[in-house]
Amino acid sequence: MTKMSQIHSDDERRLAELGYKQELNRSWSGFSNFAISFSIISILSGCFTTFAQAWNFGGPFAITVGWPLIATLILIIGFSMSELASAFPTSGGIYWWAAKLGGAKAGFYTGWLNLIGLVSVTASVGYGSTFYINQLLGFYVKSWTNSFGGDYIKQQFALFLIVMVLITLINLYGHHLLAVMNNISVWWHVFGVAVIVGVLLIAPKHHTSGSFFFKHINNSGFAGTGGSFWYFILPLGFLLTQYTITGFDASAHLSEETHEAHINAAKGIWKSIFYSAVGGYILLLSFVWAATKFDLINSADPKLNPFGQGSPIAIFYSALGGDGGLFKLIMFITTIGQLFCVTACLTSCSRMMFAFSRDGALPGSKHWRKVNSSGTPVNAILISAVAGVAMTLPALWKSSTGAPTAFYAVVSVCVISLYLAFMIPIYLRWKAGDSFKAGAWTLGNKYKWMNLIAVAEIVIISIYFILPLYPSAIPFRKGFSWTSVNYAPIITGGALILLWIWWHLSVKKWFKGPIKNI
Repeated sequence: MTKMSQIHSDDERRLAELGYKQELNRSWSGFSNFAISFSIISILSGCFTTFAQAWNFGGPFAITVGWPLIATLILIIGFSMSELASAFPTSGGIYWWAAKLGGAKAGFYTGWLNLIGLVSVTASVGYGSTFYINQLLGFYVKSWTNSFGGDYIKQQFALFLIVMVLITLINLYGHHLLAVMNNISVWWHVFGVAVIVGVLLIAPKHHTSGSFFFKHINNSGFAGTGGSFWYFILPLGFLLTQYTITGFDASAHLSEETHEAHINAAKGIWKSIFYSAVGGYILLLSFVWAATKFDLINSADPKLNPFGQGSPIAIFYSALGGDGGLFKLIMFITTIGQLFCVTACLTSCSRMMFAFSRDGALPGSKHWRKVNSSGTPVNAILISAVAGVAMTLPALWKSSTGAPTAFYAVVSVCVISLYLAFMIPIYLRWKAGDSFKAGAWTLGNKYKWMNLIAVAEIVIISIYFILPLYPSAIPFRKGFSWTSVNYAPIITGGALILLWIWWHLSVKKWFKGPIKNI
Protein backbone atom coordinates (compact mmCIF):
# COMPACT_ATOMS: atom_id res chain seq x y z
CA MET A 1 0.00 0.00 0.00
CA THR A 2 1.38 3.41 -0.99
CA LYS A 3 1.76 6.20 1.58
CA MET A 4 -1.10 8.18 0.01
CA SER A 5 -3.34 5.10 0.03
CA GLN A 6 -2.54 4.58 3.70
CA ILE A 7 -3.37 8.21 4.50
CA HIS A 8 -6.63 7.93 2.59
CA SER A 9 -7.48 4.72 4.45
CA ASP A 10 -6.72 6.33 7.83
CA ASP A 11 -8.90 9.31 6.94
CA GLU A 12 -11.81 7.04 6.05
CA ARG A 13 -11.31 5.11 9.29
CA ARG A 14 -11.45 8.29 11.39
CA LEU A 15 -14.58 9.39 9.55
CA ALA A 16 -16.13 5.98 10.11
CA GLU A 17 -15.40 6.28 13.82
CA LEU A 18 -17.49 9.45 13.78
CA GLY A 19 -20.29 7.55 12.06
CA TYR A 20 -20.01 8.49 8.38
CA LYS A 21 -18.97 6.81 5.16
CA GLN A 22 -16.77 8.62 2.66
CA GLU A 23 -19.16 10.27 0.16
CA LEU A 24 -17.34 13.45 -0.84
CA ASN A 25 -14.22 13.38 -2.98
CA ARG A 26 -11.20 13.47 -0.61
CA SER A 27 -8.63 15.08 -2.89
CA TRP A 28 -7.62 18.28 -1.06
CA SER A 29 -4.14 18.76 0.37
CA GLY A 30 -3.37 20.51 3.64
CA PHE A 31 -2.38 23.61 1.69
CA SER A 32 -5.70 23.58 -0.19
CA ASN A 33 -7.55 23.31 3.11
CA PHE A 34 -5.64 26.33 4.46
CA ALA A 35 -6.19 28.10 1.15
CA ILE A 36 -9.98 28.00 1.26
CA SER A 37 -10.13 29.68 4.69
CA PHE A 38 -7.46 32.17 3.65
CA SER A 39 -9.47 32.88 0.49
CA ILE A 40 -12.70 33.40 2.41
CA ILE A 41 -11.05 35.69 4.95
CA SER A 42 -9.65 37.52 1.90
CA ILE A 43 -7.97 40.74 2.98
CA LEU A 44 -8.46 41.86 -0.63
CA SER A 45 -12.17 41.72 0.08
CA GLY A 46 -12.96 42.69 3.68
CA CYS A 47 -10.20 45.30 4.01
CA PHE A 48 -11.59 47.10 0.96
CA THR A 49 -15.36 46.69 1.26
CA THR A 50 -15.67 47.53 4.99
CA PHE A 51 -12.80 50.01 5.30
CA ALA A 52 -15.29 52.91 5.30
CA GLN A 53 -17.00 51.44 8.37
CA ALA A 54 -13.78 51.76 10.37
CA TRP A 55 -12.91 55.16 8.88
CA ASN A 56 -16.33 56.66 9.67
CA PHE A 57 -16.60 55.01 13.09
CA GLY A 58 -13.28 55.81 14.67
CA GLY A 59 -10.97 56.84 11.85
CA PRO A 60 -7.34 55.74 11.50
CA PHE A 61 -7.30 54.94 15.22
CA ALA A 62 -9.89 52.18 14.65
CA ILE A 63 -7.45 50.62 12.18
CA THR A 64 -4.06 51.26 13.77
CA VAL A 65 -5.11 50.07 17.23
CA GLY A 66 -8.35 48.22 16.57
CA TRP A 67 -7.12 45.77 13.92
CA PRO A 68 -4.30 44.11 15.94
CA LEU A 69 -6.43 44.10 19.11
CA ILE A 70 -9.46 42.40 17.55
CA ALA A 71 -7.29 40.15 15.34
CA THR A 72 -5.56 38.78 18.46
CA LEU A 73 -8.92 37.97 20.05
CA ILE A 74 -10.07 36.27 16.84
CA LEU A 75 -6.87 34.20 16.80
CA ILE A 76 -7.78 32.93 20.27
CA ILE A 77 -11.19 31.95 18.90
CA GLY A 78 -9.39 30.19 16.04
CA PHE A 79 -7.12 28.25 18.40
CA SER A 80 -10.18 27.08 20.33
CA MET A 81 -11.84 25.91 17.10
CA SER A 82 -8.67 24.21 15.84
CA GLU A 83 -8.71 21.91 18.84
CA LEU A 84 -12.30 20.93 18.08
CA ALA A 85 -11.57 20.43 14.36
CA SER A 86 -8.78 18.03 15.23
CA ALA A 87 -11.00 15.99 17.53
CA PHE A 88 -13.99 15.91 15.14
CA PRO A 89 -12.85 16.20 11.47
CA THR A 90 -16.27 16.15 9.74
CA SER A 91 -17.98 18.38 7.15
CA GLY A 92 -20.59 19.22 9.76
CA GLY A 93 -17.87 21.10 11.57
CA ILE A 94 -19.25 23.50 14.14
CA TYR A 95 -22.70 21.92 14.19
CA TRP A 96 -21.29 18.45 14.74
CA TRP A 97 -19.01 19.64 17.56
CA ALA A 98 -21.93 21.28 19.39
CA ALA A 99 -24.16 18.22 19.02
CA LYS A 100 -21.40 15.91 20.24
CA LEU A 101 -20.64 18.04 23.29
CA GLY A 102 -24.06 19.47 24.13
CA GLY A 103 -26.70 17.23 22.57
CA ALA A 104 -29.18 17.57 19.71
CA LYS A 105 -30.61 20.93 20.82
CA ALA A 106 -27.20 22.61 20.95
CA GLY A 107 -26.36 21.13 17.55
CA PHE A 108 -29.65 22.28 16.03
CA TYR A 109 -29.23 25.94 17.01
CA THR A 110 -25.53 25.95 16.16
CA GLY A 111 -26.13 24.46 12.74
CA TRP A 112 -28.77 27.00 11.83
CA LEU A 113 -26.69 29.94 13.05
CA ASN A 114 -23.71 28.63 11.08
CA LEU A 115 -25.83 28.19 7.97
CA ILE A 116 -27.33 31.69 8.20
CA GLY A 117 -23.82 33.08 8.67
CA LEU A 118 -22.42 31.22 5.67
CA VAL A 119 -25.29 32.28 3.41
CA SER A 120 -24.83 35.91 4.48
CA VAL A 121 -21.04 35.86 4.06
CA THR A 122 -21.52 34.58 0.52
CA ALA A 123 -24.08 37.30 -0.13
CA SER A 124 -22.04 40.10 1.45
CA VAL A 125 -18.81 39.25 -0.37
CA GLY A 126 -20.65 38.83 -3.66
CA TYR A 127 -22.48 42.14 -3.28
CA GLY A 128 -19.38 43.92 -1.96
CA SER A 129 -17.40 42.90 -5.03
CA THR A 130 -19.88 44.76 -7.24
CA PHE A 131 -18.70 48.12 -5.87
CA TYR A 132 -15.38 47.45 -7.58
CA ILE A 133 -16.72 45.70 -10.67
CA ASN A 134 -19.03 48.66 -11.23
CA GLN A 135 -16.12 51.10 -11.07
CA LEU A 136 -14.03 49.03 -13.50
CA LEU A 137 -16.90 48.77 -15.97
CA GLY A 138 -17.33 52.53 -15.77
CA PHE A 139 -13.70 52.96 -16.83
CA TYR A 140 -13.75 50.62 -19.80
CA VAL A 141 -17.41 50.48 -20.91
CA LYS A 142 -18.66 54.05 -21.01
CA SER A 143 -22.22 53.02 -21.90
CA TRP A 144 -22.44 51.02 -18.65
CA THR A 145 -22.89 54.17 -16.55
CA ASN A 146 -26.17 54.86 -18.39
CA SER A 147 -27.52 51.32 -18.02
CA PHE A 148 -30.70 50.86 -15.96
CA GLY A 149 -31.39 54.56 -16.47
CA GLY A 150 -28.14 55.42 -14.71
CA ASP A 151 -29.46 53.86 -11.48
CA TYR A 152 -26.33 52.81 -9.56
CA ILE A 153 -28.31 50.61 -7.15
CA LYS A 154 -29.87 48.56 -9.95
CA GLN A 155 -26.54 48.33 -11.77
CA GLN A 156 -24.91 46.83 -8.69
CA PHE A 157 -27.70 44.35 -8.08
CA ALA A 158 -27.56 43.20 -11.70
CA LEU A 159 -23.81 42.65 -11.32
CA PHE A 160 -24.44 40.83 -8.05
CA LEU A 161 -26.78 38.39 -9.83
CA ILE A 162 -24.17 37.79 -12.53
CA VAL A 163 -21.50 37.12 -9.89
CA MET A 164 -23.76 34.65 -8.07
CA VAL A 165 -24.54 32.77 -11.29
CA LEU A 166 -20.83 32.62 -12.20
CA ILE A 167 -19.66 31.23 -8.84
CA THR A 168 -22.56 28.76 -8.79
CA LEU A 169 -21.49 27.34 -12.15
CA ILE A 170 -17.87 27.07 -10.99
CA ASN A 171 -18.96 25.22 -7.85
CA LEU A 172 -21.26 22.91 -9.80
CA TYR A 173 -18.86 21.85 -12.52
CA GLY A 174 -15.39 22.56 -11.19
CA HIS A 175 -14.76 20.26 -8.21
CA HIS A 176 -11.08 19.78 -9.05
CA LEU A 177 -10.87 23.36 -10.27
CA LEU A 178 -11.97 24.67 -6.85
CA ALA A 179 -8.87 23.37 -5.06
CA VAL A 180 -6.65 24.81 -7.80
CA MET A 181 -8.46 28.16 -7.62
CA ASN A 182 -8.02 28.37 -3.86
CA ASN A 183 -4.31 27.56 -4.19
CA ILE A 184 -3.96 30.30 -6.82
CA SER A 185 -5.98 32.62 -4.60
CA VAL A 186 -3.39 32.40 -1.83
CA TRP A 187 -0.62 33.62 -4.10
CA TRP A 188 -2.90 36.19 -5.73
CA HIS A 189 -3.50 37.63 -2.26
CA VAL A 190 0.17 37.50 -1.27
CA PHE A 191 1.57 39.12 -4.40
CA GLY A 192 -1.48 41.32 -4.94
CA VAL A 193 -1.16 42.84 -1.47
CA ALA A 194 2.58 43.32 -2.02
CA VAL A 195 1.90 45.20 -5.27
CA ILE A 196 -0.78 47.42 -3.72
CA VAL A 197 1.35 48.25 -0.68
CA GLY A 198 4.31 48.97 -2.96
CA VAL A 199 2.24 51.30 -5.16
CA LEU A 200 0.86 53.21 -2.17
CA LEU A 201 4.31 53.56 -0.61
CA ILE A 202 6.17 54.67 -3.74
CA ALA A 203 3.77 56.35 -6.17
CA PRO A 204 2.10 59.12 -4.08
CA LYS A 205 4.02 62.39 -3.89
CA HIS A 206 3.00 62.91 -0.27
CA HIS A 207 2.17 60.73 2.74
CA THR A 208 0.51 61.42 6.07
CA SER A 209 2.36 62.06 9.31
CA GLY A 210 2.82 59.47 12.03
CA SER A 211 0.30 61.19 14.29
CA PHE A 212 -2.43 60.77 11.63
CA PHE A 213 -2.47 57.01 12.26
CA PHE A 214 -4.03 57.72 15.65
CA LYS A 215 -6.52 60.37 14.52
CA HIS A 216 -10.14 60.00 15.71
CA ILE A 217 -12.97 60.45 13.20
CA ASN A 218 -16.71 60.31 13.78
CA ASN A 219 -18.81 60.42 10.62
CA SER A 220 -21.51 58.20 12.10
CA GLY A 221 -24.05 60.98 12.55
CA PHE A 222 -24.16 60.25 16.27
CA ALA A 223 -22.79 62.80 18.70
CA GLY A 224 -19.70 61.04 19.93
CA THR A 225 -17.32 62.74 22.31
CA GLY A 226 -15.65 61.50 25.45
CA GLY A 227 -17.03 58.21 26.72
CA SER A 228 -19.64 57.78 23.97
CA PHE A 229 -16.89 57.73 21.33
CA TRP A 230 -14.92 55.03 23.14
CA TYR A 231 -17.83 52.84 24.20
CA PHE A 232 -20.22 53.23 21.26
CA ILE A 233 -18.76 54.79 18.11
CA LEU A 234 -15.32 53.16 18.04
CA PRO A 235 -16.46 49.56 18.70
CA LEU A 236 -18.79 49.80 15.68
CA GLY A 237 -15.68 50.56 13.63
CA PHE A 238 -14.26 47.21 14.70
CA LEU A 239 -16.73 45.59 12.30
CA LEU A 240 -13.94 45.94 9.72
CA THR A 241 -11.71 43.45 11.52
CA GLN A 242 -14.44 41.17 12.81
CA TYR A 243 -15.99 40.81 9.35
CA THR A 244 -12.76 40.50 7.39
CA ILE A 245 -11.35 37.75 9.58
CA THR A 246 -14.24 35.33 9.49
CA GLY A 247 -15.27 32.29 7.46
CA PHE A 248 -12.24 30.33 8.64
CA ASP A 249 -14.60 27.52 9.67
CA ALA A 250 -14.34 26.52 6.00
CA SER A 251 -11.30 24.42 6.91
CA ALA A 252 -13.55 22.35 9.15
CA HIS A 253 -16.35 22.08 6.58
CA LEU A 254 -13.90 20.72 4.00
CA SER A 255 -12.56 18.09 6.43
CA GLU A 256 -14.11 15.19 4.55
CA GLU A 257 -12.38 16.34 1.35
CA THR A 258 -8.95 16.90 2.96
CA HIS A 259 -6.11 14.43 3.50
CA GLU A 260 -5.16 14.03 7.20
CA ALA A 261 -7.93 16.43 8.18
CA HIS A 262 -7.40 15.81 11.91
CA ILE A 263 -4.16 17.79 11.53
CA ASN A 264 -4.61 19.87 8.38
CA ALA A 265 -8.05 21.28 9.18
CA ALA A 266 -6.84 22.42 12.61
CA LYS A 267 -3.79 24.11 11.09
CA GLY A 268 -5.89 25.58 8.29
CA ILE A 269 -8.06 27.46 10.79
CA TRP A 270 -5.43 29.19 12.91
CA LYS A 271 -2.86 29.72 10.14
CA SER A 272 -5.41 31.40 7.87
CA ILE A 273 -6.29 33.81 10.70
CA PHE A 274 -2.68 34.57 11.61
CA TYR A 275 -1.37 35.23 8.11
CA SER A 276 -4.47 37.23 7.16
CA ALA A 277 -4.10 39.36 10.30
CA VAL A 278 -0.48 40.22 9.51
CA GLY A 279 -1.05 40.86 5.80
CA GLY A 280 -4.26 42.80 6.42
CA TYR A 281 -2.59 45.10 8.93
CA ILE A 282 0.22 45.99 6.51
CA LEU A 283 -2.34 46.59 3.75
CA LEU A 284 -4.56 48.84 5.89
CA LEU A 285 -1.65 50.89 7.20
CA SER A 286 -0.64 51.59 3.59
CA PHE A 287 -4.19 52.91 2.97
CA VAL A 288 -3.94 55.28 5.92
CA TRP A 289 -0.44 56.44 4.99
CA ALA A 290 -1.64 57.41 1.51
CA ALA A 291 -4.74 59.27 2.80
CA THR A 292 -3.40 62.80 2.40
CA LYS A 293 -6.44 64.46 0.75
CA PHE A 294 -8.40 64.33 3.98
CA ASP A 295 -11.14 66.81 3.01
CA LEU A 296 -11.94 64.86 -0.15
CA ILE A 297 -11.86 61.40 1.49
CA ASN A 298 -13.91 62.59 4.46
CA SER A 299 -16.54 64.35 2.35
CA ALA A 300 -20.08 63.01 2.02
CA ASP A 301 -20.74 65.29 -0.99
CA PRO A 302 -21.03 63.03 -4.08
CA LYS A 303 -19.86 65.90 -6.30
CA LEU A 304 -16.60 66.18 -4.40
CA ASN A 305 -16.26 62.49 -3.49
CA PRO A 306 -18.31 60.21 -5.79
CA PHE A 307 -16.79 57.09 -4.21
CA GLY A 308 -18.44 57.45 -0.80
CA GLN A 309 -17.36 58.91 2.51
CA GLY A 310 -14.30 57.13 3.85
CA SER A 311 -14.05 54.86 0.80
CA PRO A 312 -10.61 53.38 0.09
CA ILE A 313 -11.28 54.09 -3.59
CA ALA A 314 -11.26 57.80 -2.73
CA ILE A 315 -7.85 57.29 -1.11
CA PHE A 316 -6.41 55.56 -4.17
CA TYR A 317 -7.92 58.10 -6.56
CA SER A 318 -6.61 61.11 -4.66
CA ALA A 319 -3.20 59.62 -3.81
CA LEU A 320 -2.46 58.46 -7.36
CA GLY A 321 -3.69 61.57 -9.11
CA GLY A 322 -6.85 60.18 -10.73
CA ASP A 323 -7.89 56.99 -12.51
CA GLY A 324 -4.63 56.22 -14.25
CA GLY A 325 -2.92 52.87 -14.73
CA LEU A 326 -1.83 52.35 -11.12
CA PHE A 327 -5.31 53.17 -9.83
CA LYS A 328 -6.89 50.68 -12.23
CA LEU A 329 -4.28 48.07 -11.29
CA ILE A 330 -5.30 48.26 -7.62
CA MET A 331 -8.98 48.02 -8.56
CA PHE A 332 -8.29 44.99 -10.75
CA ILE A 333 -6.25 43.17 -8.09
CA THR A 334 -8.89 43.57 -5.37
CA THR A 335 -11.77 42.68 -7.71
CA ILE A 336 -10.21 39.36 -8.73
CA GLY A 337 -9.36 38.65 -5.07
CA GLN A 338 -12.98 39.23 -4.10
CA LEU A 339 -14.21 36.86 -6.82
CA PHE A 340 -11.86 34.16 -5.50
CA CYS A 341 -13.29 34.85 -2.06
CA VAL A 342 -16.99 34.60 -2.92
CA THR A 343 -16.40 31.37 -4.87
CA ALA A 344 -14.82 29.80 -1.79
CA CYS A 345 -17.65 31.13 0.40
CA LEU A 346 -20.25 29.27 -1.64
CA THR A 347 -18.17 26.08 -1.46
CA SER A 348 -18.04 26.26 2.34
CA CYS A 349 -21.74 27.09 2.64
CA SER A 350 -22.81 24.18 0.43
CA ARG A 351 -20.68 21.67 2.38
CA MET A 352 -22.19 22.78 5.65
CA MET A 353 -25.70 22.52 4.18
CA PHE A 354 -24.87 19.04 2.86
CA ALA A 355 -23.70 17.87 6.29
CA PHE A 356 -26.62 19.45 8.14
CA SER A 357 -29.08 17.90 5.69
CA ARG A 358 -27.37 14.52 6.02
CA ASP A 359 -28.71 14.51 9.57
CA GLY A 360 -32.20 15.65 8.52
CA ALA A 361 -32.07 19.10 10.15
CA LEU A 362 -33.36 21.15 7.19
CA PRO A 363 -36.73 21.22 5.45
CA GLY A 364 -36.24 19.24 2.26
CA SER A 365 -33.08 17.59 3.62
CA LYS A 366 -33.42 14.66 1.24
CA HIS A 367 -32.76 17.06 -1.64
CA TRP A 368 -29.86 19.05 -0.14
CA ARG A 369 -27.85 15.99 0.94
CA LYS A 370 -27.68 14.48 -2.52
CA VAL A 371 -24.31 14.32 -4.25
CA ASN A 372 -23.65 13.56 -7.91
CA SER A 373 -21.24 11.02 -9.36
CA SER A 374 -18.36 13.46 -8.89
CA GLY A 375 -19.05 13.84 -5.17
CA THR A 376 -20.50 17.35 -5.56
CA PRO A 377 -23.58 18.41 -3.49
CA VAL A 378 -25.33 20.04 -6.45
CA ASN A 379 -28.66 20.93 -4.82
CA ALA A 380 -26.96 22.34 -1.72
CA ILE A 381 -24.91 24.65 -3.95
CA LEU A 382 -28.00 25.87 -5.80
CA ILE A 383 -30.13 26.59 -2.73
CA SER A 384 -27.21 28.31 -0.96
CA ALA A 385 -26.83 30.72 -3.89
CA VAL A 386 -30.57 31.42 -4.09
CA ALA A 387 -30.76 32.09 -0.34
CA GLY A 388 -27.86 34.55 -0.60
CA VAL A 389 -29.66 36.52 -3.32
CA ALA A 390 -32.90 36.57 -1.31
CA MET A 391 -31.11 37.91 1.78
CA THR A 392 -29.66 40.80 -0.24
CA LEU A 393 -32.94 41.96 -1.84
CA PRO A 394 -33.24 45.02 0.51
CA ALA A 395 -30.17 46.44 -1.29
CA LEU A 396 -32.54 47.34 -4.14
CA TRP A 397 -33.86 50.19 -2.00
CA LYS A 398 -31.49 53.09 -1.54
CA SER A 399 -30.87 54.21 2.02
CA SER A 400 -31.87 57.74 3.03
CA THR A 401 -28.32 58.22 4.31
CA GLY A 402 -26.86 57.44 0.90
CA ALA A 403 -24.73 54.74 2.54
CA PRO A 404 -25.01 51.04 1.58
CA THR A 405 -26.94 50.21 4.76
CA ALA A 406 -28.23 46.92 3.38
CA PHE A 407 -24.67 45.79 2.71
CA TYR A 408 -23.53 46.57 6.26
CA ALA A 409 -26.66 44.86 7.60
CA VAL A 410 -25.81 41.65 5.72
CA VAL A 411 -22.25 42.00 7.01
CA SER A 412 -23.60 42.25 10.58
CA VAL A 413 -25.82 39.20 10.05
CA CYS A 414 -22.75 37.31 8.86
CA VAL A 415 -20.59 38.30 11.82
CA ILE A 416 -23.22 37.73 14.51
CA SER A 417 -24.51 34.42 13.17
CA LEU A 418 -21.11 32.90 12.45
CA TYR A 419 -19.49 33.93 15.70
CA LEU A 420 -22.48 32.83 17.81
CA ALA A 421 -22.22 29.47 16.05
CA PHE A 422 -18.52 29.37 16.93
CA MET A 423 -19.24 30.31 20.55
CA ILE A 424 -21.57 27.42 21.39
CA PRO A 425 -19.13 24.50 20.84
CA ILE A 426 -16.25 26.54 22.33
CA TYR A 427 -18.26 27.07 25.51
CA LEU A 428 -19.32 23.41 25.58
CA ARG A 429 -15.70 22.31 25.18
CA TRP A 430 -14.72 24.55 28.14
CA LYS A 431 -17.61 23.09 30.14
CA ALA A 432 -16.50 19.53 29.32
CA GLY A 433 -13.12 20.24 30.92
CA ASP A 434 -10.67 17.39 31.14
CA SER A 435 -13.32 14.87 30.05
CA PHE A 436 -12.93 16.19 26.50
CA LYS A 437 -11.00 13.73 24.34
CA ALA A 438 -8.60 15.89 22.34
CA GLY A 439 -7.29 15.05 18.90
CA ALA A 440 -3.74 15.26 17.57
CA TRP A 441 -3.81 19.10 17.73
CA THR A 442 -4.60 20.28 21.25
CA LEU A 443 -4.41 23.38 23.45
CA GLY A 444 -3.57 21.41 26.56
CA ASN A 445 -4.54 23.30 29.72
CA LYS A 446 -4.58 26.62 27.87
CA TYR A 447 -8.17 25.91 26.84
CA LYS A 448 -9.26 27.02 30.33
CA TRP A 449 -8.57 30.71 29.63
CA MET A 450 -8.64 30.75 25.84
CA ASN A 451 -12.18 29.39 25.64
CA LEU A 452 -13.48 31.97 28.14
CA ILE A 453 -11.83 34.89 26.32
CA ALA A 454 -13.30 33.61 23.05
CA VAL A 455 -16.83 33.41 24.49
CA ALA A 456 -16.61 36.87 26.11
CA GLU A 457 -15.41 38.53 22.88
CA ILE A 458 -18.22 36.96 20.85
CA VAL A 459 -20.92 38.03 23.33
CA ILE A 460 -19.68 41.64 23.29
CA ILE A 461 -19.42 42.01 19.51
CA SER A 462 -22.83 40.37 19.00
CA ILE A 463 -24.42 43.09 21.13
CA TYR A 464 -22.66 45.92 19.29
CA PHE A 465 -23.42 44.73 15.78
CA ILE A 466 -27.19 44.66 16.26
CA LEU A 467 -27.19 48.37 17.19
CA PRO A 468 -28.37 51.06 14.73
CA LEU A 469 -25.59 52.24 12.42
CA TYR A 470 -27.12 55.69 11.81
CA PRO A 471 -29.46 58.06 13.71
CA SER A 472 -32.06 57.63 10.95
CA ALA A 473 -32.23 53.93 11.86
CA ILE A 474 -33.58 54.60 15.37
CA PRO A 475 -37.39 54.07 15.51
CA PHE A 476 -39.62 56.97 16.65
CA ARG A 477 -36.77 59.42 16.10
CA LYS A 478 -37.16 62.37 13.72
CA GLY A 479 -35.87 61.42 10.29
CA PHE A 480 -36.35 57.66 10.85
CA SER A 481 -36.27 55.60 7.64
CA TRP A 482 -36.75 51.86 7.23
CA THR A 483 -34.14 51.86 4.48
CA SER A 484 -31.52 52.89 7.07
CA VAL A 485 -32.37 50.12 9.52
CA ASN A 486 -29.72 47.58 10.44
CA TYR A 487 -31.81 44.47 9.86
CA ALA A 488 -29.23 42.14 11.40
CA PRO A 489 -31.25 41.73 14.64
CA ILE A 490 -34.42 41.18 12.60
CA ILE A 491 -32.91 38.32 10.59
CA THR A 492 -30.78 36.76 13.34
CA GLY A 493 -33.19 37.40 16.21
CA GLY A 494 -36.24 36.50 14.13
CA ALA A 495 -34.56 33.29 13.01
CA LEU A 496 -33.77 32.31 16.61
CA ILE A 497 -37.38 32.94 17.67
CA LEU A 498 -38.72 30.83 14.81
CA LEU A 499 -36.20 28.09 15.57
CA TRP A 500 -37.24 28.12 19.24
CA ILE A 501 -40.91 27.75 18.27
CA TRP A 502 -40.13 25.05 15.71
CA TRP A 503 -37.95 23.17 18.18
CA HIS A 504 -40.63 23.00 20.88
CA LEU A 505 -43.53 22.30 18.53
CA SER A 506 -41.88 19.69 16.37
CA VAL A 507 -38.12 19.29 16.06
CA LYS A 508 -37.39 17.96 19.55
CA LYS A 509 -39.70 15.02 18.84
CA TRP A 510 -37.68 13.75 15.88
CA PHE A 511 -34.28 15.43 15.66
CA LYS A 512 -31.64 13.41 17.50
CA GLY A 513 -28.50 15.11 16.20
CA PRO A 514 -25.92 13.49 13.94
CA ILE A 515 -27.21 10.32 12.26
CA LYS A 516 -24.64 7.65 11.56
CA ASN A 517 -24.77 6.29 8.02
CA ILE A 518 -22.18 3.54 8.43
